[in-house]
Order: sequence, then C-alpha cells, then structure tokens
Amino acid sequence: MDKKPTPPTPPFRKLRGYAFDPSLSQAIDTAFINDMVYRISWEETEPGPCGEYLEVIDYDPTVGEFYEPIDLQDPYILAQDGLSPSESNPQFHQQMVYAVAMTTIKNFEKSLGRKVIWSFHQTRDVPKANKNGRYINSDDAEDKYGYVQALRIYPHAFRGANAYYSPLKKALLFGYFSAEPADVTLQMPNSLVFTCLSHDIIAHEITHAILDGVHNQFTEDSNPDTLAFHEAFADIVALFQHFTFSEVLKHQVAKTRGNLSAENLLGQLAQEFGTSIGQYGALRDALGEIDPVTQVWKPRQPNGNEYQTILTPHERGSILVSAVFEAFISIYERRSADLIRIATSGSGILPAGQLHPDLVNRLAEQATKSAKHILQMCIRALDYCPPLDISFGDYLRAIITADRDLIAADNRDYRLAFITAFRRRGIYPGGIKSLSEESLSYPEIHTVTPNGQENPFAWLREFFFKFKNEISYLKDRRKIFVTTRDYVVGNYDEKAGPIFDGIRKTLYEKMGNSLEFEKLTGLVFSQNCERVGVRRSTSYGGDGPSFFVHSMNLSSRVGPDGEKSNQIILTITQRAGVKVSPQGTVTPFVIDKSNPFDNPDGSFIMRGGATLVFDLDDFRLKYVISKPLLDVKKLEKGIYEIDAKRASALYRYQHQEGKGLDVYKAYFERSSLFPSFEPFSFLHNH
Repeated sequence: MDKKPTPPTPPFRKLRGYAFDPSLSQAIDTAFINDMVYRISWEETEPGPCGEYLEVIDYDPTVGEFYEPIDLQDPYILAQDGLSPSESNPQFHQQMVYAVAMTTIKNFEKSLGRKVIWSFHQTRDVPKANKNGRYINSDDAEDKYGYVQALRIYPHAFRGANAYYSPLKKALLFGYFSAEPADVTLQMPNSLVFTCLSHDIIAHEITHAILDGVHNQFTEDSNPDTLAFHEAFADIVALFQHFTFSEVLKHQVAKTRGNLSAENLLGQLAQEFGTSIGQYGALRDALGEIDPVTQVWKPRQPNGNEYQTILTPHERGSILVSAVFEAFISIYERRSADLIRIATSGSGILPAGQLHPDLVNRLAEQATKSAKHILQMCIRALDYCPPLDISFGDYLRAIITADRDLIAADNRDYRLAFITAFRRRGIYPGGIKSLSEESLSYPEIHTVTPNGQENPFAWLREFFFKFKNEISYLKDRRKIFVTTRDYVVGNYDEKAGPIFDGIRKTLYEKMGNSLEFEKLTGLVFSQNCERVGVRRSTSYGGDGPSFFVHSMNLSSRVGPDGEKSNQIILTITQRAGVKVSPQGTVTPFVIDKSNPFDNPDGSFIMRGGATLVFDLDDFRLKYVISKPLLDVKKLEKGIYEIDAKRASALYRYQHQEGKGLDVYKAYFERSSLFPSFEPFSFLHNH
C-alpha cells in the first residue's frame, strides 16, 4: 500500500486582528473595516506564541499572574483564522502582537534583502580571545557574544499609558491604563485601554527594535535629529502599513472621494490612545491636527521654519513624517491623475455623490502601489545612512542614493517628490551645492593607485567572495549571526590554529597608514593615531588605532522592474578623546580605557563612523558615507587634525543646559555596567 502523501507546508498563517485599534470597532461607520485577517508567513510555533523571531511572554506584574499562552497550532484556532478580536481575552492580545510584529518584520526583510537580526546583547561576557585577538571557535560562542534569537514581547508588562522597546531587555513592553478622555462622548471614562491592541503602537515599537538591530548607535542623542529620527521612522512604517489593508484603503478612498490629503484614518496614528489621554483625536496625524479652539480638523501646512525651531523628539520627528507623507500624496496624485481625467471627461472635477466602485478600486490600487514603493524606499535607505549622528538631511541623501542605486530611471518622479517635500520644511543636507538628484546622491567611489592600474580595494574580492558564498545559502538566523561574526573578528580553532582572519584584522593590515582610506572615511588608520586622541589597540593582532566593525551584511534586493542589487554593507566606528576650550579650541587626549569617564574638564568622547557599500557585481567599493573624526579638507593638504567644526557642534549639543550623559556614556549605559538605560521608555513618557 502506498504511503499517504504529506501535505505541503502552507505559505501563510491567517490571524484575525484589528486594522487600527478596538475603538474603531465601536463606531458604526468603521466597525466593518477594522476587523481584518493578517496573512503571516508560516512557521511552526510553540504556545506563547513563540517562533523564530518572537517570544510572547504574558506576565502581568500588576496582578502577579501569568496568562495562559495561546497555541496557534491548535486545530480549532487554525480552523477559524485565530481567535476573534477581543478586548478582554489575553490570548487574543498575544495573537495581535504576534500578527502585527511578524507583518512588520517581513516588510523589512523584503526591502533590506536579508533576514532581520536583533541587536546583540552588549555584555562583558564574550568569548575568550587568544593573544592575537582571534576568538576561539566553539558551539556556544554566539550566546556568550550576545546573540538574541527571539525578541520578547510582554503584552501586559505594566500599568501605565506607555509602551516601549527595551534595548537592554531585548523586549517590547506594552502597558494598559484607564482612559481619561477630554470629552466623555468620545470614549467611556475609566475604560481599560490596552496598548498591545493597537496596530500602530505595535508596529511602532517593533520598528524601534528592528532599527536598533540595523544601526544600534542611533539611540545616541548626539544632535537634535537622532532621537527624533528613531521616532519618525517608527511612525513612517506604522503609517504606510495601513495601505496594505485593502478594505480599509478602499473605504477611506471612497470616504475622501480620492483626496487622501484630506482628513482620513490612513494618516493617523493610535486613535484610541490619543483620545484616552485627553486629546481630541489621534496621538499623531501626518496630515493635520484638531484645532484646540474649534475642535475641527484642519490641514497642516509647512511654513519652512519648523525644522529650525522645533526641537523636542516627537514634534521634530513629526516634521520628517509629514515630509514623507507629502511625498506619498504627490506621487499618488500623479499616478491617479489619468483615472480622474477619464472619470470626469477631462474636467478634473468629480461629480457629487459617491464614487463608482470601479474608480474606488483603481484609485486604491494606485495608492497601494505608491505607499508600497515609498515604504521600500524609506527602509532601503537605512543601508546608506552613516552609522551614527544621523540628521534628517543625511536621511534624504540616503533615500535618493539608495533609490538611484537600484532604480536608474525615476519615471514617476518619486525622488523629486521627496526633495520637494523636504525643501518645503527647510531640511537641507550639509556639504552639497544644490538640491539636484546628482548633488544629493553620494558620489560613487572611483579610486585607483597612483600608477592608475589597480583598485586599492581589490584585495576585498576574495574575502567578500568567500563571505557571499557561505552566507547566501544560510537560512538559519543563528548561523548567519555566527558566520558573520567569524568574518568580522576572525575564526580560530584551539587545536588547528587560525582558520582565517576577520575583516577587522584585514582592514588594519591592508589600510593601516593608508592616507587614501583616511580621506574616504574620515577615520584614523595611521600609526600616529594618539596625536588625535585615538588610543592604540592590540585586539586584532597589531599595534594600530582602535576601531570597531559594527556590522557586515549581505543584501540582495530586487527593484520594481526586476533590477537586481547584491551588496555588502560594512559599518565602522571609532572614538577619540577631545577637549573643547571656551574659545572653541579643540585639543585631543587619549582615552583612559580603565576609566573612560574620568577625563579633563571641557572634554568628551567624540565618535566617528563610516558606512561602506561594496558592489558584489564587480567587487568594488561603491559608496562611503561618513561622519568623520578627521578634518578631511585639511588632510588633503597634509594636515592631520580632528574635525574641529564637528567636534565643537557635538560638544555644544551634549553639554547644553538640561542635557545629561554625553554620547559616549550613553552608549556604554546600554551595557551591563548601566542597567537603567531605557531611552524609549523615557521618550514615550515625554
């Protein structure tokens, strides 16, 4: 008798949830669009749910109780696409956070062209290194080094009107609280509000965690834009995921008669939360605001002065969100203009009454495509950002560069829409002469040796060829982490000896004393490093300047028209001791490694870094995006000095009245030395 065939693994798991939050299910005009089904990539899960990326732990410390975990593998739960939406069922709360978080993770993986890896634990308990600085190869080395398999999610972590990502705990913590609406007709007073039931709050918090895994120095408060960028980027992802909900989108297109710049749900974030804490609308709105006097919604028009005057992180982040949303509206209107002309016989004026369903469907299709492309542009740009001290201008340049690098022909003027929206808010990157695409895009590197024969980075071909061949076929995220770590720090077997040198040691050996590389990165690679406050290090078997390779990622992307891109993204950072006098004179000093905070008055730790983008099609260094330590212009003239202008700006910002820890100390607060550092808890409470 033939063996019964095994059914194929399903591609998706369907889970019911809220498109926005429970409040929209209590309004008669939105209830039918708020209950939706999320399509999650299939994975076998344990009760929790616990899977490859996430581990939901439902302990409520307020009542001292563990809630029974949901088992998504239960046949009854599978048969009904998960539990029905419920405000009172903790198991549905667990299902909701899992569904939204996994949806967000997959959106990132598609745009980044690689698996999401959580930020590793910054701990002193790392693998032992031998005298040459190579790590000993062992089965559990990745855990000692801080590998995080699954991000933990606590749906009922505390009682309070807050939710946040914890970089220390590697967890999302959601609070719940009693509503205090400003108007009792908007919401029942003292009703319980669960932040874990809001799509927008969940997507916002998981985005913080993903961004921390890509650029873990973006939590350093080094200029007014850094923390604002974290908040804005998380809002952007949450907003544009709204456009993947087809029924919601069609409803809002019909309601606004195709005018998505009018008040609508798609541009609003956390409606229930905003109302519950006493606002007259959503927590944030990318398009407008409720007038505090008339209580009527009005569109927000940029005046070009916001960027110079608004400094608090959430309000400043809203400037970036509104710029991106304006770019989307411009693109959507261009894409749908022909449909409007056809529907109005060329007049452009829609007749009174409801729009024809066919027109609604076509307009919704154009809105979905536009939003999808905008979201992918915003996420792809992360690989073209400097690894620290990011500004909104840096992000605009990253968006333009990343898009030009993958898609040569901008037939629908997506990039122009971004440039225009940023200009209308007075956001201008430094170091450029015009706002043209060519000027905004980071220049491609065309470096040759003095004899003009060979690219000085040709040695990277063999190294990256090996890395690509090994990493490309790995699906297990732990193996990806371990393999990448080995290629960064090197692999050494206790019995067999060295297997291969990592990129840290190789960079030092090949680029040590390379003036060309210092000019490109603005970082210190010469032996006279202590002259500019960079200490020496022997961690990679040499006696040269200390530097740290934060990440090395293989990214394989496909553009909307089938364009392919294979790259390795390498990020390097370095720190120097700097003293700034009241007169603005910059003097370097070497950091005392044993006591890094015991430094002269007027001093601080200045950090620089560079993102290196390598093209794997021809194995060449294509882009360098840097925040320099060195004054590159003076370096061209043979003068070896710290970038005094950047040093002074960093010092003034870090030591202004009301500021606490400097950047360096804040960075180390994320380690086990400072267990109290929770930047997002602080931000979301202010």
